[in-house]
Amino acid sequence: MSDDFSLEYLGIENGNISRNLSRAKLYQEAILHEEGAAISNQGGLMLRSGEKTGRSPKDKRVVEINGLTDDVWWGKVNIPLDPRNYEINRERAIDYFNAVKRLYVFDGFAGWAPEYRLKVRVICTRPYHALFMRNMLIRPSDEELAGFGRPDFTIMNAGRFPANRHTEQMSSKTSIDLNFECNELTILGTEYAGEMKKGVFSVMHYLMPKQGVLSMHCSANEGDEGDVSLFFGLSGTGKTTLSADPNRHLIGDDEHCWSDDGVFNIEGGCYAKAIGLSAEKEPEIHNAIRFGSVLENVVYDERTHVVDFDDTSITQNTRVAYPIDFIDNAKIPCVGGHPKNIIFLTYDAFGVLPPVSKLTSDQAMYHFISGYTAKVAGTEMGVDEPQATFSACFGDAFLVLHPARYAEMLAAKMEEHGAKAWLINTGMTGGAYGTGHRMSLPHTRAIIDAIHAGHLDDVETLEDPVFGMAIPKNVPRVPDEVLVPREAWTDQHAYDVTARKLAALFNSNFEQYRQGSSEAIIAAGPRL
Repeated sequence: MSDDFSLEYLGIENGNISRNLSRAKLYQEAILHEEGAAISNQGGLMLRSGEKTGRSPKDKRVVEINGLTDDVWWGKVNIPLDPRNYEINRERAIDYFNAVKRLYVFDGFAGWAPEYRLKVRVICTRPYHALFMRNMLIRPSDEELAGFGRPDFTIMNAGRFPANRHTEQMSSKTSIDLNFECNELTILGTEYAGEMKKGVFSVMHYLMPKQGVLSMHCSANEGDEGDVSLFFGLSGTGKTTLSADPNRHLIGDDEHCWSDDGVFNIEGGCYAKAIGLSAEKEPEIHNAIRFGSVLENVVYDERTHVVDFDDTSITQNTRVAYPIDFIDNAKIPCVGGHPKNIIFLTYDAFGVLPPVSKLTSDQAMYHFISGYTAKVAGTEMGVDEPQATFSACFGDAFLVLHPARYAEMLAAKMEEHGAKAWLINTGMTGGAYGTGHRMSLPHTRAIIDAIHAGHLDDVETLEDPVFGMAIPKNVPRVPDEVLVPREAWTDQHAYDVTARKLAALFNSNFEQYRQGSSEAIIAAGPRL
């Protein structure tokens, strides 16, 4: 066996290691060795992630290395971990690997641009995790695999084995530890597959800006004329749904980079929310559920194996992971030119923001830094109801550097390439959460179509009196009364009160970013 594929350099001496298995073989391994594994009537492999059905952000740690991690944005997102405590967790994971009956290894790439891609090695104990990452990373050709060599980054997923609660700096039996000195991610105490995916994203958020490349939590697609659009937003705001457009080519649904040459997808697959999924509403995603896809924590009929996508008895965070080429109009390789439109998606639980508004450059930076949305139930452990929140760069849970670093890079690239910015509310209208109703998906799709067609570039607008954005007065296939949120409320006084409340929350949140922001960006916020 080549030393390149041996794991002894990590201290792993388990002799039963399966490397880079095919989809069919991983299916077989899962059915044989995974409790509860089953195949859906559409052909997807159905499994459960155990106790954890969402990410555990409070258990994420970054190893503090003097001189290497000095520029990390330390705080609630990046909690420091002493190198000695990391070694305790790492040894715990390796001891577990050496004790189990079988290990699985998958080698893949992160980043479709060859000059920036990382070689990633995934080591895990569940076929489910191996198939998941086989879908989510870029799959090497046989020739690339033969010359893969040592990886640039290694994920050691020992999630079935808990961290020791008595180890210093541990907050629970779960620990997700990122080490930039030895380029490793060690996972203990959670079997939720999304931790691996987001671990890779965090690595790219650290490494790419140091090379002048902007890493972004967004989806991307491209029109027939080569016009690229980016969709920013947290889980549940519509990134995956709106980017899977039958009239445009999908570059990716979640994680991208913007270099001097254009944009490229970090991933080789998509990880879509499955709650409420239907062939009528989201045909592209529904049709991607086939042999090779992974259905996570779904409920199905024991006799027919038909999935009930409306059943949330296990979790509201049901998911499906599939290779990006399962989307018929995906663009392979997943690269594109410089974006023409930057679209910020927000789930406004207050029902205050308009369904579409055009942003100035300063407003774009204000809303990018603010990252207002609502956490969608189930995406994180302990979140059962939508909650209004602010998440810098529409994804602060994955940032490693200070948000201003990413915002400055985005502003520079937008200015250099003339990109337009839009804010789209996919959340509530006609009232706040509990009294209003969610924005119509057909209306949102019509708005996106109008942006891509250029219909809103010069349309007549009115200025929102509180938030200052330009609201188009007319959008094809969207009723005019829907466009102005105050008019959609039956109690307009209640709207005014709620709008002022949300504006105050915006202003309060931005105080932490005031220092270092220009006066123009600060002035782009809401007015009270």
